[in-house]
Amino acid sequence: QLFPYVLLLVWSPGTPGVGKTTLGKELASRAGLSYVNVGDLAKEGELYEGFDEEYDCPILDEDRVIDELEDRMSEGGVIVDYHGCDFFPERWFHIVFVLRTENSCLYDRLESRGYTGKKLQDNIQCEIFQTLYEEAMLSYKKEIVHQLPSNTPEDLERNLDQIMQWIEQWMKDNN
Repeated sequence: QLFPYVLLLVWSPGTPGVGKTTLGKELASRAGLSYVNVGDLAKEGELYEGFDEEYDCPILDEDRVIDELEDRMSEGGVIVDYHGCDFFPERWFHIVFVLRTENSCLYDRLESRGYTGKKLQDNIQCEIFQTLYEEAMLSYKKEIVHQLPSNTPEDLERNLDQIMQWIEQWMKDNN
C-alpha cells in the first residue's frame, strides 16, 4: 500500500467555514493525494434519500456514498472531506483530523454565508459541545483522532506542515 487514507472533519453537521476544503485541497496538491469532497460527490451523483425542510438541505444516502467511494478508497492516497464520520468504515482511515474554530469566528463565517436562526444556532452548539470530535472518538481508535485549530491563515500553514510531516513519516514506516 503506497499511500495513507486521511479523513478531514469539521465539528458540526453542515458547518462550512472551518477550513476543511481549503486544507484538503492544498494538502492533496502538496502530497500528491486525491481529494474527495463528499458533499460534492453526493450532489454530482444525486446520492440523497430525501430533503430536510427544517435545515433546508438534502439528506445524504450514506449507503450509496459508501458504495460510490469503495473502489477509490481501496487504492489509498485519499483525503476525504466531510462534516460527519460515523457511517464511514473504520478500515478506511489511518488518521482523522477534526478542525476546530473558535465560536465567534465560526459564527461570523456562517452568518456571512447566509446561515440564520436554528441552522446557525445548532451548528454553533455542535462546536461548543464538541459533537463531531466525540463522534470521531467513538467511531475510530482514539490514537488516530487529532484536533487542529483552524482560525487563522497561520493555523492553516501549521496544519498543512503537521499533516505533511505525518504523511511523510507514515510513508517511510509503511513502504
